[in-house]
Amino acid sequence: MNLRNVSLALLLAFTVGGAHAQSAADLGAGGGRKASSLPLKATLTQAQAAQLSARFLTRFHYDAQPLDDAMSAKIFKAYFDSLDSEKVFFTQADMAKFAPLKSQFDDAIWNQDLTGPFSVFNLYIQRAVDRMTFARELLKKGIDLNTNESYTYDRKKSDWPKDQAELDTLWRQRTTNDWLRLKLAGKSDDDIRKTLDKRYAGYIERVRQLDGEDAFQTFMNAYAESTDPHTDYLGPRAAENFDISMKLSLEGIGAVLQARDEYTAIREVVPAGPAAKSGKVHVGDRIVAIGQGTDGPMIDVIGWRLDDVVNRIRGKKDTTVRLEILPADAGLDGKHEVVTLVRQKVSIEEQAAKKKIIDIKDGNVSRKIGVIELPTFYSDFGARREGDKNFKSATRDVAKLLGELKQAGVEGVIMDLRNNGGGSLTEANELTGLFIDKGPVVQVRDARGQVDVQGDDDPGMAWSGPMAVLVNRGSASASEIFAAAIQDYGRGLIIGQPTFGKGTVQNLVDLDRFTSRAKEKPQLGELKMTIAEFFRINGGSTQLKGVTPDINFPKNGDEKDFGESTYDNALQWTQIAPAPDYKPVADLKAYLGQLQAKHDARVVKSPSWKLMLDELAQYRKMRDKTSISLNLAQRQTERKDQDAIQADFRNRHKAIDGVAFDDDRDSLDDGLNPNERSLKSELKQEKEAKKAADPQLDETAHILFDAVGLIKGDAKLAAEVLPYGGKFSAGTAAASEPATAPGSR
Repeated sequence: MNLRNVSLALLLAFTVGGAHAQSAADLGAGGGRKASSLPLKATLTQAQAAQLSARFLTRFHYDAQPLDDAMSAKIFKAYFDSLDSEKVFFTQADMAKFAPLKSQFDDAIWNQDLTGPFSVFNLYIQRAVDRMTFARELLKKGIDLNTNESYTYDRKKSDWPKDQAELDTLWRQRTTNDWLRLKLAGKSDDDIRKTLDKRYAGYIERVRQLDGEDAFQTFMNAYAESTDPHTDYLGPRAAENFDISMKLSLEGIGAVLQARDEYTAIREVVPAGPAAKSGKVHVGDRIVAIGQGTDGPMIDVIGWRLDDVVNRIRGKKDTTVRLEILPADAGLDGKHEVVTLVRQKVSIEEQAAKKKIIDIKDGNVSRKIGVIELPTFYSDFGARREGDKNFKSATRDVAKLLGELKQAGVEGVIMDLRNNGGGSLTEANELTGLFIDKGPVVQVRDARGQVDVQGDDDPGMAWSGPMAVLVNRGSASASEIFAAAIQDYGRGLIIGQPTFGKGTVQNLVDLDRFTSRAKEKPQLGELKMTIAEFFRINGGSTQLKGVTPDINFPKNGDEKDFGESTYDNALQWTQIAPAPDYKPVADLKAYLGQLQAKHDARVVKSPSWKLMLDELAQYRKMRDKTSISLNLAQRQTERKDQDAIQADFRNRHKAIDGVAFDDDRDSLDDGLNPNERSLKSELKQEKEAKKAADPQLDETAHILFDAVGLIKGDAKLAAEVLPYGGKFSAGTAAASEPATAPGSR
């Protein structure tokens, strides 16, 4: 969990309770956390984990830095940024009180005395509860909506409030803005007061449930991320979830859970999982109690943290768990039902590679373009290490999908890596091998300066025809390795926006392996530590610069806040010698100018492209704002203008793709937080959003359509732009295999 630049209270409020606070249900046994006993204190195990982490970070990190007073000052800043990035809880007096800790966090870690960092966390909890309590009191007094004040909601660059009075003013403005949003959405004063009081009370409850594990995780991440942006500390629970995200499977009931008020609700039932097969668990059902085995006591879980409920439901394969459920269509006093489920291994297919085919017709010419969407470079490391022939692998899944697309007769393939943040370096290397005959893919330089060239030694290609890689700012790490290799070889077109710019390699260090104490379960956690830097096969680096597309799509403006270049402690760009035996297999410049011209001419006439540009312009305009009026009349005028713009967008969407977003709302902003909306309506909107046109993907398919046409119409051009001078004849799904490739993947 990365808490950098995110207030912990807001994180809990909007992710633990929000639409994206999902967890596939299934961890081991564990108790729930009600209000924590303050003050929180570090355990001996945590102190040992901190010191052991420091030993690794100061000796084996790629850019190893001493844990001294200078590093302590960095940790100090990162810790307070993670707790209170918006500067809404601590005052200047608080910061003055904690100033001596700037030079003491290093000693705290080396001496296994975490009193200092825990004292900060304890005050954070106190301040968060005090502020929410203050906001609840304001609701009782009433809110003045005729003020001429404005509220600065983006406070990342603001100073800490001078004193209690300035802090009170800030929170009065925040509460007024919350009230105004609901007022503008048409809520009555009584409904607004009830909604906000419930919201603030929920914040207080979640903050009070924070415990020593949260405090330690937050502090250790402040240290880890002060070494470089991609080094993290993972507590035992976070480490387990990371492992699940990489292998795309777990042992449990097969359900996605979400916090809703005091309840944990079923957000999704995973097909073919125990919950789905039972026929007794449905979306919207609320879990009120959990029992282990066939006769274990039922433990009430109303009001529990989401991760604690998940912990109760996950467990070893073939073991039994019982859920006491309040059905979705029943009132709060409705009849409860008990469902008995046997845990099984469940695949998380939502994050697995998927395919589809886009049919394009231009005049009398029709072509099929295949698309493979890959959300992450996943791999079940454990199963692979144990020799399991069926281990989960992004490369294996993509190879299978490529075979199916070839059978379907596609003439070009798009690898959609938008928002793919990376994953396994091995998978990036092997996935590239599906599209080249053989050769180097990536160069990896370790802390000693030694360079290891990794590549594809297996001759043959799963796809040797025209291809494109669609990327955006969210494409990072392994995605950049793949895209860079495809670009350097001239193997395919890179289309989209410049990528993230992460050029470093991380490795997981299981801290429990380095202690002599026998443990039944993980206790010390893991370090995801930067150990190397990767370089393109042409010798350049993706660090900071990312991968620049051959054909650029419009940027959304997030690059100034999102990407490697936004980190103060990011490694600098550098380069090394090209990889031995590296040689481009084609030259796409031969038709890049023609493709660009066709692209430019097409998008000028495209209603969906024009709509996308207008929405991006509006998004950039709104995100550049940092403050807003607290006057009702002025806000009503602004809202009327905004609603008109959004209504136009919705009507244009409906005209283009038949989908009208938020048709049941008069205004785009209903003033509610995600967990306060109807789960049914939320899921409906998400389903409708998936049906909406994807102008960037559609345009990428058209560009590839053009590429195929140019290749088929010019044999000389085909020899230049296809790999190894391969031929591409009408009616075939791919270029002919090179003479050096007797086998296939």
